[in-house]
Amino acid sequence: MSIKVSDIHFSYGKIKALDGVSLDLPQGAIGLLGPNGAGKSTLIRIMLGFLSLDRGEGRILGYDIKTQQEEIRRYVGYMPEDDCFIPELDAVSFTSYLGELSGMPRQEAMKRAHEALYYVGLEESRYRKVETYSGGMKQRLKLAQAIVHDPRLIFLDEPTSGLDPQGRTEILDLIMDISRKKDIQVLISSHILPDIELTCSYVVILNKGLLAAQGEISKLKEIRDLYELKIKGEAQGFLRKLEEMKCRLEETEDGLLKVYTPPGYNRQEFFRIAAEENVQLRHFIKSQSSLEDLFADAVGVD
Repeated sequence: MSIKVSDIHFSYGKIKALDGVSLDLPQGAIGLLGPNGAGKSTLIRIMLGFLSLDRGEGRILGYDIKTQQEEIRRYVGYMPEDDCFIPELDAVSFTSYLGELSGMPRQEAMKRAHEALYYVGLEESRYRKVETYSGGMKQRLKLAQAIVHDPRLIFLDEPTSGLDPQGRTEILDLIMDISRKKDIQVLISSHILPDIELTCSYVVILNKGLLAAQGEISKLKEIRDLYELKIKGEAQGFLRKLEEMKCRLEETEDGLLKVYTPPGYNRQEFFRIAAEENVQLRHFIKSQSSLEDLFADAVGVD
């Protein structure tokens, strides 16, 4: 496994940022989700060796996060959420410098910088100073510096933040190309759920410093089956009995009732309860939970 951490604890003073998080992640594109303050960025910084653990242990690409930070940064790329540019440098100088910091010889770093900037679509702007770049160009540049040293794993922290729809699509296309064609494992931290659903097959959800859920997205979405109903008649008793059977209910503005059932629920129960309560099921469709539904269920929001 490329990413394995066990019982990770970290606090900022009295604020508990991570509280016993353990992960053993497979290859492929991994999504890291959670509300603001859930601990996503803190976890990435710990795995990169930027922060020292209060308790716990872990290995990234086989290297110990406590004692082998230099090796980790040699083989791992990082695209931070915040801008991290050096004023007065042009893009190719900045990218090659980051390559050198990762352990590459200067000549090789410069060669790779040109290749990385071409790959992300900045070849015609590579000699412009980075402070003249637009927001979308800066995101591309951050991605270029993350891959300049040919890493085996990259961490992307909010890679589409602040982008317009076209810029967001272009960055996501690059991420998918990196993970599927370049044999680089990708971990993407994002609050934009459709981005994760498009690019990733596996997801980790944090909430208040705790691990709320993890697994293959397709399997997690099957944990709760979703049914869409329309009923005719007095609904109060029908709805109460569904809730007693641990179903979660949502009603849409157009009168559609969404029912999320627990694992192992027999859908014949809908018809039995309807008969008992003398209501008619006028519309009954089985649907699949979305990642948004899964996220809301994991972090306990409606």
